[in-house]
Amino acid sequence: MNYTSTINIPQFQEDLITWFESEQRILPWRENQDPYRVWVSEIMLQQTKVDTVIPYFQNFMKHFPNLEALANADQQDVLKAWEGLGYYSRARNLQSAVQEVVELYDADVPNDPKQLGDLKGVGPYTKGAILSIAFDQPEPAVDGNVMRVLSRILRIEEDIAKQKTRNTFESVVRELISQDNPSAFNQGMMELGALICTPKSPSCLLCPVQAHCVAYRDGVEQTLPIKKKKTKKSSHTYFALVIQDDAGNFIIEQRPEQGLLAKLWQFPMVSTNEVDENHLSVFIQEKYQTDIDTVETLEPVKHVFSHLTWYLHVKMIKVRGKISLNKNMKLMSKSEISKYPLPVSHQNIYKQL
Repeated sequence: MNYTSTINIPQFQEDLITWFESEQRILPWRENQDPYRVWVSEIMLQQTKVDTVIPYFQNFMKHFPNLEALANADQQDVLKAWEGLGYYSRARNLQSAVQEVVELYDADVPNDPKQLGDLKGVGPYTKGAILSIAFDQPEPAVDGNVMRVLSRILRIEEDIAKQKTRNTFESVVRELISQDNPSAFNQGMMELGALICTPKSPSCLLCPVQAHCVAYRDGVEQTLPIKKKKTKKSSHTYFALVIQDDAGNFIIEQRPEQGLLAKLWQFPMVSTNEVDENHLSVFIQEKYQTDIDTVETLEPVKHVFSHLTWYLHVKMIKVRGKISLNKNMKLMSKSEISKYPLPVSHQNIYKQL
């Protein structure tokens, strides 16, 4: 189906770009077209709000101002700078990809679509964003914002959760994108989705491209985009063990190298499926080969991930004598712990100490 047949493409481009150039938000990664800054911002902005990203971006740039600085950094320092932003695989993949760029391309971000797309963590959207924003190449950058905007403007009634629908939108953007100013076009689409064409109650009366919008004309803008219901989230309940020795030090452990929150540090956790509260003291004594003085219950912590929820019953356990630790554990003071990257849920436990 030819979705773009309903639209005056040159006029649409002009209306969108004119609006963007006069109304765009002042954001730190828009100060210039440095590909590294664009790249970092786009990775941070995945599934994360702009207001949340701004201070993280500024702090990250202070610590890792260029490709070489990030490539040569200790991964724990990178994760610490990312602490609280979530989806930590983004940080690990970004550093790996930057190391590839330093090694293979002499620290110049490649402007070749294949070379850029082959880097770790650079999917079709990120590739399109970097190529269009930093290098002025007319490449589509299709994210949820763009699919929402175009599903309304062109009345595309396909399920945006399906890959084939994303391919449809990429084809549509290739037809619509400005060849002269692809950077402003793609950023304008994203900005329109963020400020005007919002998921609920879009501000149609303020929309700079309202005259082109089929869904507005037909009165169906509130029913688009079409997206199938998500699968039900799972939940897991754990005891989070804040174990303190008689010198005042705490046990923290590093999570595995793969999987959820890989390589971050946390207070030890044990599933409530593995041990119940009545047997928790015995479990701790046997696992850590130590004697328990006191057990206190702290405030519980709930943390919602995109696909699951953690419920943490937090126990403060004071022990006496030597503690048996395995290789991924450390005993450290409260101030030492602050230097290590912790997931948000365990930052919330740390704040209770």
